[in-house]
Amino acid sequence: MYLRQNLLLFILVGFLASVGSSQEAKPGYRNPSLPAAQRAADLVKRMTLEEKVDQLAGGRRRATATASPEAKQIFEGLGKLYREDSQVSAHDAAEARNKAQHFLMEKTRLGIPAIFQGEALHGFMAYGSTSFPQVLGLASTWDPELVEQAFQAAGDEMASSGVNQAFTPVLDLSRDPRWGRTEETYGEDPYLVAHMGVAAINGLQGTSWTIDRHHVMATAKHFAAHGQPESGTNTAPANFSERDLRETFLVPFRAAVQEAQVGSVMASYNEIDGIPNHINRWLLDRVLRQEWGFGGYVTSDGNGLQMLVETHHVAADFAQAAREALAAGVDYDLSDGSVYATLLDQVREGRVAEAELDQAVKRVLQAKFRLGLFENSYVDPDYAQNITNSSEHQQLALKVAQKSIVLLKNDNNLLPLDLKKLKTIAVIGPNAADVHLGGYSRDPGPGNQIGILDGIRKRAGDGVKMLYAEGCKITTGKQGWSAWYENKVTQPDPKTEVESIRSEEHTSELQSLRHL
Repeated sequence: MYLRQNLLLFILVGFLASVGSSQEAKPGYRNPSLPAAQRAADLVKRMTLEEKVDQLAGGRRRATATASPEAKQIFEGLGKLYREDSQVSAHDAAEARNKAQHFLMEKTRLGIPAIFQGEALHGFMAYGSTSFPQVLGLASTWDPELVEQAFQAAGDEMASSGVNQAFTPVLDLSRDPRWGRTEETYGEDPYLVAHMGVAAINGLQGTSWTIDRHHVMATAKHFAAHGQPESGTNTAPANFSERDLRETFLVPFRAAVQEAQVGSVMASYNEIDGIPNHINRWLLDRVLRQEWGFGGYVTSDGNGLQMLVETHHVAADFAQAAREALAAGVDYDLSDGSVYATLLDQVREGRVAEAELDQAVKRVLQAKFRLGLFENSYVDPDYAQNITNSSEHQQLALKVAQKSIVLLKNDNNLLPLDLKKLKTIAVIGPNAADVHLGGYSRDPGPGNQIGILDGIRKRAGDGVKMLYAEGCKITTGKQGWSAWYENKVTQPDPKTEVESIRSEEHTSELQSLRHL
């Protein structure tokens, strides 16, 4: 899901708690030698109902209304990191998250750290980070080891800046060319997608269950059958037999769980056989947890719980949406927290059992123990600055990009062009002049950006004459890859486009090409 720039991607906890420390010398949840499940169970018993709900609703709504002036200043500053025009350095981003963790660890009653979340579809989505080829390009390398290296670099850049969880990889099978999110996928083949997905998860998390501070928790999304919607429309229903689901769409997710021990899974917006996936108990509980043994936590997609009311119309209000999603196995509300915030009153009124709430809280807390956040909450800002878009990572990105190139045809060995024999090169098309990094890229992106047209000019040098014509427009909206943020496509008038092409065809420079 396109996470909006004003959404704070982290879990804030403990704002209602009083400052202080437990009278117990060393509570069980503070003992790193105990299993994560035991530590989580010990901590849940010490938490108030408000603290529990904050774990699942992100703490955002309660934090805004009740936090101290110090806390508000800290966490409002964090919000700037997620604005689309943010130009906060990796060093300063790390310092900002360190301040937030320090407040949570040292100035709240139980000292529960945050999980800071971010995007890393093809590199950490943050100002100045290394940009790797879009996911479909990564799949085109046919090299899982190289993909693992790319995500290891992305994970290190994320972790060093204080981020703990990546909302990637996308394990959807792209089966309908009309679907607008094909670029986010590793293609249509379940075998390839599974292998690439496992490689990405291993790169992000490492290969051990414990996730160190050079890695982040991965999130397998979107679960499931999201890549072949009816009519090719994003979030539309997916109607498939159970056999088709198990033999195709579920294959990459099963590999993510059983081979790569992925830490989190994100439910998808669509419905299967009339049941929205955010309340699909068969999918989220029977298959994911009981059959596959998934032990992590399930997050909603952004505003996915609101859609149960506003899009699917299967819940009368947010309270019903919260009850049904929690019962189905969704542990965390990835939005403004407004849906799961209703659980506070629902538990008090007896409409939701507190034991059901506790189960979800334990899963979120176990993720924090797996990440080692209670023992190692802080990061080194200087290391973050040095590792982010480092020369080593740039060279890796170049290597991946070179291997991702697919040449379908090369008649008479036309390519590579021989600059010694060329006098004129014409570059024609609406994508030539802009930089296209793809969706889930930070605007502004890496410092070294160059479009096709300027790249060819630079490579050809002064000895070759360059001609350029846009030809037509794909959309009349904002041009370039950063138009992704607006998520708006306005088709141009075909008549004006024909006239534009005709006028450019008759320019003297392009006419001269007919005689070359």
